[in-house]
Amino acid sequence: MKNLSAIFLLFSAALLSVSCHLMGQETDLPEPAHTGENGYVSGELIFPPDNKPTPQCHASTIVETPTGMVAAWFGGKHEKNQDVGIWISHQVDGLWDAPVEVVNGIQNSYTRYPCWNPVLFQPDKGPLLLFYKVGPSPQEWWGEMMSSDDGGKSWSSSRRLGSSRLGYLIGPVKNKPIQLDDGTILCPSSTEIIDQGQLLWRVHFELTRDLGLTWEVVGPLNDGIEFDAIQPSILTYKDGSMQILCRTMQDVISESWSEDGGLSWSPMTATTLPNPSAGTDALTLKDGRQLLVYNHSKRDKKSPGRKILNVAMSTDGKNWHPMLTLENQKGEYSYPAVIQASDGLVHITYTYDRESVKHVVIDPQNLPEIN
Repeated sequence: MKNLSAIFLLFSAALLSVSCHLMGQETDLPEPAHTGENGYVSGELIFPPDNKPTPQCHASTIVETPTGMVAAWFGGKHEKNQDVGIWISHQVDGLWDAPVEVVNGIQNSYTRYPCWNPVLFQPDKGPLLLFYKVGPSPQEWWGEMMSSDDGGKSWSSSRRLGSSRLGYLIGPVKNKPIQLDDGTILCPSSTEIIDQGQLLWRVHFELTRDLGLTWEVVGPLNDGIEFDAIQPSILTYKDGSMQILCRTMQDVISESWSEDGGLSWSPMTATTLPNPSAGTDALTLKDGRQLLVYNHSKRDKKSPGRKILNVAMSTDGKNWHPMLTLENQKGEYSYPAVIQASDGLVHITYTYDRESVKHVVIDPQNLPEIN
């Protein structure tokens, strides 16, 4: 009994230490960013809320093509409603054009399902790819994709990705893939399943060597019990290792590491960063630094939840330093997507209170120094 009591006290002390560390981090966050300061170049809404194409929108994605920036998101009456489709806007001469719906979930004259979580990806060679999900819920959806040879102005017909040993293939679940040196596209993915009445979140990968014609699956990495993790993003390192950062239900961002090109992964563990069960996205910059966009908060009522949105930096994937606060106000500011353009600038899109999509540009060379 004494041994059990000692273990309990040690475990409680560890939890208290992590909790205090996370709470302390929240008090040290930067003030909301302003244009021209600390690397914050610009911030604008892709479309005005008083002229929005749909009542609500969510889950944006952004990509650079040879003809310019393209953003996409899902929009409709509200998330899960059958009228939700995938909408796209192009940046032309520095301005975002009027959004257009490029695909919906109509199956036949009697059945229509909502669309979910688009992901745009431009391979090194080949057309622009658009991945998205269709189905009544994340537990029942499947993946589809389209391609464009003209930077997203026109699109091929959509097609299902197919099935695997884990069920339907869904492609990248929220965040962008990475392309390996041999041309393989590695898609970070996850499932939300009901097992014996319990909702389980599990991370896996779907990889394709032929632009989505055939697929292989790696994982799942976790059992959905110790960590309910979904929506990974992939970071890469100069020594060849990879890291993923994931959304969880455990109030922290979780991580896992691979030393063999993504074929196997370490057990999932907690990072020092909080997470209010909200999507994140991360990016390896050209100079080797790691950049993360996330809600620096937890799910409890004392935390700002999705009202606050932040940018953190790291050089090793372990020690993270909040650099910018993009939002800190009433509303929901969530589900970021982040890329680095050919000119070195970082582009971020995110849900702006479900009423619009905000596009932010950051110069990573002018971000505050890591202490």
